[in-house]
Amino acid sequence: MGTLNMLGLAKRIGARFLLTSTSEVYGDPLEHPQKETYWGHVNPIGERSCYDEGKRTAETLTMDYHRGAGVEVRIARIFNTYGPRMCLDDGRVVSNFVAQVDGLVALMEGEHIGPFNLGNPGEFTMLELAEVVKETIDPSARIEFKPNTPDDPHMRKPDITKAKQLLHWEPKVSLRQGLPRMVSDFQKRILDEK
Repeated sequence: MGTLNMLGLAKRIGARFLLTSTSEVYGDPLEHPQKETYWGHVNPIGERSCYDEGKRTAETLTMDYHRGAGVEVRIARIFNTYGPRMCLDDGRVVSNFVAQVDGLVALMEGEHIGPFNLGNPGEFTMLELAEVVKETIDPSARIEFKPNTPDDPHMRKPDITKAKQLLHWEPKVSLRQGLPRMVSDFQKRILDEK
């Protein structure tokens, strides 16, 4: 409803509309890496389907307003990212924090509608991520193995060729560079709360 309301407002006042969508629109992809032209592999009735299908519906509404009402729109599909100022208790492994500000600004200032995949195409397993987190935060910590969330994608890797070519954007910070910054930010905010 929020997307629909904002599209209506953009139509009324002649504003450019930015939809920050998600890699979840691809579901558990059969294509790897995922290109913007890939339609996805989504379970429409699974435990995660409200989020996946909600974002797919938001993209549909956005394009309908563009085609039918002439609203100038932009669509970015944010892949798993992290960084300072993200929600402390969000519950996701690597939160969908909008760290791709430069990519979003380039998208809004450019002439291309999208969608554009914005994320880091560097891949790592959950175990590799856990090891880097452990190494960064507490080398004595123990890694626990838990069952995967139902319908959670097994592979998620953006093909950012389109963003590189048309927006001149690509990620600038590696996991090993960015994670300590995020941890430092988290520690400061947690201490400030106390």
